[in-house]
Amino acid sequence: MSKIILDLCGGTGAWSKPYKDNGYDVRVITLPEYDVRLFTPPKNVYGILAAPPCPMFSFCRTNAKQPRDLQKGMELIITCLRIIWECQYRIVRDIQKYSHLKFWALENPNGMLKWFLGKPALEFQPYEFGDNYKKKTHIWGMFNEPKRNLIVCDKPKFDRLTTKEIHGEYYGKVSRTERRAITPQGFAQAFYEANT
Repeated sequence: MSKIILDLCGGTGAWSKPYKDNGYDVRVITLPEYDVRLFTPPKNVYGILAAPPCPMFSFCRTNAKQPRDLQKGMELIITCLRIIWECQYRIVRDIQKYSHLKFWALENPNGMLKWFLGKPALEFQPYEFGDNYKKKTHIWGMFNEPKRNLIVCDKPKFDRLTTKEIHGEYYGKVSRTERRAITPQGFAQAFYEANT
């Protein structure tokens, strides 16, 4: 039986792609196919990646058409945490000392989410894992820290780059907002290598 990886709010599945490429049973739980709010995790989940949308928490929110609503923004965060907790509740023995999950990680760009979840376990820039752009990102959770592959970044912040330059394969297929949310390939690979 292959190991189950849940990719909650996974969009294109970029973060879980290294797991899928290496034979894991990856389940990308994202709209429109799946509503994460209605999802019940299966038994024997090996690891969970969660990347809930960030517009309500983002410091980059400058041209929003709707007022910031942190309570509404927390709905998907709480949903992802509920799924993680459901997996954690499934202990096998009363004296079990290790989590049933091998790892879990919740990602969001630098913003107001740290007001609710506290200091992240990991803060990184894509160029620290070999991708030539900047977008400060936070990860909360229980995981092994990925090994960095630092390069000199000669590009401006992601916001000022054409997203075609960064995620060309998705250009024209998904919205600019969705392209901005795609996990950097170098980070995804490094995370996989540290958490298999």
